[in-house]
Amino acid sequence: LIMSKYLGIDFGLKRIGLSITDKEKIFAFPLTTIEFDNSFNFFKDLFFKEKVSKVIIGYPKRLSGVDSDIESSIKIFITKFKKQFPEIEIERFDERFTSKLASKAIVSSGLGKKKRSDKSLIDKVSAAIILQDYLTYNKSNL
Repeated sequence: LIMSKYLGIDFGLKRIGLSITDKEKIFAFPLTTIEFDNSFNFFKDLFFKEKVSKVIIGYPKRLSGVDSDIESSIKIFITKFKKQFPEIEIERFDERFTSKLASKAIVSSGLGKKKRSDKSLIDKVSAAIILQDYLTYNKSNL
């Protein structure tokens, strides 16, 4: 049995934050931030190299529980994704607090102000938080 990994996605119209698990699917690590326009080429290479079996995409609801504005774009993205990568499972995971948590984690890490305001850092840390929350949640619900 080949050990596969999960990929976490913090979706944005300009940039997409990515995170990846270890083979045991215990930890999520910030991976990179990619341009939205080049995302499918990047995925093709990544899936080949990393044996990704499942993708977790953040589900950005508002605090009221209503879908956020970007949700329609995420649905279009998922439709295209499924066409191009039918063998990869997709799951959604509530990400309401991840950007705030990512900013906090980055601030408390002691990085300088310039690094902290780097949006791509926030995107990939958000992706890691989404993925880690997903792993934790699913471990407690086995």
